[in-house]
Amino acid sequence: MKSLAILFTALTAASGTAASSWFPGTKSAYNKWHETELERWLSDHDVPYPTPADRADLEALVDKNWDDYVVKPYIKWDTAQLSSFIQAKGKEASAGAEETKDGLISQVKANWYETEDNARSAWASVKDWIFDTWTESQLKAFCDKNNIPVPQPRHRDTLLQKARSGYDTTAKKLGETAAYPGNWLYTSWSESDLKSWLDTHGFPAPQPSTRDKLVASVRRNSRLAYLKAQDEAASASSSAQAAYATLTDMIIDAWSESQLKDFCDKNGIPVPQGTRVNELRALVRKQRARILGDTVGSSASSAFGAATSKASNQFAKATDDASLAAQDAYNKVVGTWSESRLKAYLDARGIPVPQGSSVDQLRALARKNGHKAATAGNAWTFDDFSRENLQQYLRKHGDAAAKAAAEKKDASRDELVSVAQSGYASVSSAGGTAYASMTSALASAADSVKKSAFDTWTDTELKSYLDSYGVPVPQGSTTEELKALARKQSTYFKYGTSSPPETFFAKLGESARDGWNWVSHQLNLGGQAAKEKAIEAQTSAEAKAKKVREEL
Repeated sequence: MKSLAILFTALTAASGTAASSWFPGTKSAYNKWHETELERWLSDHDVPYPTPADRADLEALVDKNWDDYVVKPYIKWDTAQLSSFIQAKGKEASAGAEETKDGLISQVKANWYETEDNARSAWASVKDWIFDTWTESQLKAFCDKNNIPVPQPRHRDTLLQKARSGYDTTAKKLGETAAYPGNWLYTSWSESDLKSWLDTHGFPAPQPSTRDKLVASVRRNSRLAYLKAQDEAASASSSAQAAYATLTDMIIDAWSESQLKDFCDKNGIPVPQGTRVNELRALVRKQRARILGDTVGSSASSAFGAATSKASNQFAKATDDASLAAQDAYNKVVGTWSESRLKAYLDARGIPVPQGSSVDQLRALARKNGHKAATAGNAWTFDDFSRENLQQYLRKHGDAAAKAAAEKKDASRDELVSVAQSGYASVSSAGGTAYASMTSALASAADSVKKSAFDTWTDTELKSYLDSYGVPVPQGSTTEELKALARKQSTYFKYGTSSPPETFFAKLGESARDGWNWVSHQLNLGGQAAKEKAIEAQTSAEAKAKKVREEL
């Protein structure tokens, strides 16, 4: 039975099912911005606009300038800036490129920090990255000023996670917009904080400076600063790996105490007072192992990699391989997820995301926490609610504004999810009986939803949901194929590698049938083997009995 349970778990994780979605689809981030946000963006980027102007005119102006300032900001750079970027990336301007600005732009584009698709979607969820370049004291000040509870000890990663989760609620309480944030986001910053941030990240402070101009400059350059910080962190990690790779045990053993201390000092290795020479050597070796990934954990990870490869190639050989195949399938799915969806996966489990985490690091965190299911009753519970489910929930449990949103005939599913999640965040930060009542209602609603997840979703909603994961939709996909794809992503998002037992029995779809055939085949083989053993035992017993009779 244990073997069968493992096989069922593997098959369930490999086939996937369930639901989610509130992320924007293929539309540009600014399509849903408020007029004030459109005006703010244009003002931040010194794009003149008429006053008064209707929303359509403002959006058209943003659309016209979006690529030049957001997707390909280097288009506006001069040749000195372009050359500087290329050199910073450790490249040399290709022959003749330095002679033409177009040649330099082409080379910068080839080495740019992110893809154009990522750049276009980044402003769809500002809270996922805008806090990453803040100092720890600035994060603390933001949380304290806006009454966002942060558990002790208040480490940076925890502060980041709480600031992100409280972002929308804070904006709503202040009556402010959050998609392209106003000055409210920086009210806890002094003018010296604003100037210091610009200096630190290499952006000139506007002259003459006013607080509004400083805030505008910080806001306008925040995405670029975030990308630069990520790139520098990756470069530093790569350099550290190169340095430690040449640090053999023989060299460590040959170093004197002063050389060991000097190395620790230069590489940020804390050395407790009174540390002896042999302990210093052990510290350096430990740091080398961590940097190079040569630890017990990484060795296990390496062994696991080999095992999952075996599971992929010889899936039907053993139940152990089947279990690893489930993990392997999960790893492959996570390997395709977008940055925002990876952060959402971790947020749904209360896992802090370290500052400046790259997509690869986020994937590593998601894989590490693949066994963890999302905590019950959180904002992500609405992820698989249909438009009708959301309307019913908001009518019954929402405040006046939420109920009004539920009655809007043209309200999209994404808008309703945003309202529901905002209401959850507001109540959860307040706590008490209201929070307990809401989680109870949410659990009850979620139970009824999961039985029919995605059944009533439109193709547009399904495509938008898949887009939130960065999953391409095959051309010509039918509605049922879209639902199957959505269920697969949703199951991994909700349950990681620990899919619930009922998923297996309730969702034996097309992708599961092949797996079920395999399971049946294994059981048949087992039965045949048992039968053959029984015949063999019977034949042996008859032979022995015959021999005894003959001897008698």
